[in-house]
Amino acid sequence: MHFRRLHLVLGMLLLAALPLTAQAQKAGEAFAEWETLSPENEEFTVSMPKNITPESTTFAYHKMELSARLYLAKSAAGPVLAVASLSGIKSNPAAYTEFARFNSYVDAFKDFFPEKVRPKGTVTKLTLVSSSPFHGYTARSFKMTIGDLSGLVHAVVTKKRFYAIVSLNTKKDEALEEKFLSSFVVPERQVEQPKVAEQTAQPNAEDPSVVKPDRNQGTPAETDPTQQPGTDNRTDAGATNAPNNGQPNAGGKKGPIAGGVLNGKAIYFPTPEIPAGEASGVVLVAVLVDEQGSVVEARAISGPAHLHTAAVNAARLARFSPTLLMGEPVRVSGTLSYNFSKSN
Repeated sequence: MHFRRLHLVLGMLLLAALPLTAQAQKAGEAFAEWETLSPENEEFTVSMPKNITPESTTFAYHKMELSARLYLAKSAAGPVLAVASLSGIKSNPAAYTEFARFNSYVDAFKDFFPEKVRPKGTVTKLTLVSSSPFHGYTARSFKMTIGDLSGLVHAVVTKKRFYAIVSLNTKKDEALEEKFLSSFVVPERQVEQPKVAEQTAQPNAEDPSVVKPDRNQGTPAETDPTQQPGTDNRTDAGATNAPNNGQPNAGGKKGPIAGGVLNGKAIYFPTPEIPAGEASGVVLVAVLVDEQGSVVEARAISGPAHLHTAAVNAARLARFSPTLLMGEPVRVSGTLSYNFSKSN
């Protein structure tokens, strides 16, 4: 009789546990089946959970219309895996640097993506962590927090599109994060070879089919995306840092105007990440803002050394409205002030 009662109690406990076991298995197997995704009209290949539903949309960003495609996998247990693909900011080295283009895309992504995984208005935080080579491009990694979700974002911009590869979770899952992020690849960047004019057998003959180079017009060097803002590898280094109130410099391009302290003029002014340990003091960062309002150069000029990196990283992500001089957009040089305190 005693054993029968014991068996009855154990049976009841097992029956009660079945729904919980099923829920646990369902959560654990939410991403059990994966597939290789290589969408049409995209440049990437990635391994993602099966049966995701891609979303396409357009949205306004600073008088531009950007196209966005989102490949999103969400689980009730918490993990969020996504690839966001944006286009609409064309590569134009003559008008702005690739770093400025990248920053603009990151700013647009921060507006577009968070409400796809959490209700609109949820506090979002995006902090630059590192930069590294990626198939001939420069990929930048960010730490992202959206409400109770946190994780990593790897971002890269090609000639055609911007890609943000996102892994967020309510708890740390390094295996899942590594499996997804490491599977993302794009074709190796092709370096464009300079065009060489063909020589004719009679160099003095006027052949209209032969393209002759203009000796008075140089070829602008491509911006090196691995170059850190605040440095200049040109022969006239320092020219961009010396304000001349919009007057043309030796190269014919208008120099930046002096803007002084620019904190109050920013339309997007992210809070710097507070370093571990003691964090107090004021850091001044000298910045150069391009014609589109993006920070293209940033370097700390005063304040505690251990706070410089956090201040410079935040300054690079700041955004401004274009500054006009006689109706034309111009660059602006100035400073951003960051007041660190333990209460930040």
